[in-house]
Amino acid sequence: MITEDVTVSAPAAPAPAAERPRRRPGAKRRAWDEVPRWHIYLPLGVYLLFTLIPFYWILLFALRPAGSTSLVPWPMTFEHFDKVWTERSFGTYFQNSVLIAVATLVMTTVVALAGGYALARFDFRIKRGFMLALLCSQFVPGALLLVPLFQIFARLRMINSLGSVVIAETVFQLPLSMILISGFIRNVPYSLEEAAWVDGCGRFTSFRIVVLPLLRPGLIAVGSFAFVHAWNHFLFALMFLSDQGKQTIPVGLNTLMSADSVDLGALAAGGIIAAIPVVVVFAFIQKWLITGFSAGAVKG
Repeated sequence: MITEDVTVSAPAAPAPAAERPRRRPGAKRRAWDEVPRWHIYLPLGVYLLFTLIPFYWILLFALRPAGSTSLVPWPMTFEHFDKVWTERSFGTYFQNSVLIAVATLVMTTVVALAGGYALARFDFRIKRGFMLALLCSQFVPGALLLVPLFQIFARLRMINSLGSVVIAETVFQLPLSMILISGFIRNVPYSLEEAAWVDGCGRFTSFRIVVLPLLRPGLIAVGSFAFVHAWNHFLFALMFLSDQGKQTIPVGLNTLMSADSVDLGALAAGGIIAAIPVVVVFAFIQKWLITGFSAGAVKG
């Protein structure tokens, strides 16, 4: 009798169901995933529309012919720009504003860099009191500085000179700039300077080679604020400059408005001329500006 071996195969196990990716322990859903997108885009769109309408209105008055009531700047004309640039001396105002803003930027950055380094790296007896005085100076309006600055400039025979406006703008910008620069320098590890000293560098050389390149975003942020403030500031130029050939763009815009009438086309064209340098500056430095803003929020 022959016995055959029969191999019985076990039934195949069912395929495991696809498992959902497990969320990490303690992980929470972001608010962005829970809120519908239109809840975010709709308010942003309304805000953008609310912001752009005034700019379009300025362009409309600047580019359409005088006396036109059209809501579209067509036919387009540049007569208002030619009028303010030549007849209203905006070319001279523009040059004076550039000189004052650039000089203020350089002086504010250099002095704030030296003072910020002293506040960040040295300990002295009146350091806290000095920092408190810098903070309290931000509560003082610029109008309160007019009388003492005017008396000082009058004794120095600097009235009606661009240098008086540059010094006044620098004095007004220094406290905040010094505080910001000191915060940026604190984020640079002190050990980097010590390593440079070991290699034979002096304090100034180590600062120039090691620290200064790391402060580029912070310097750009501080310098951009100084430039924009000096470019837009109206009060110091009005009080310290009496000659029309030395006035700045904000004072020139004020001359376009009188008690009897306002030339809206010329005023809009002058406003666009005044805004162009600021827009160009921020368009080129926006990457460094954002980096400078975030540099003080991360501990080095």
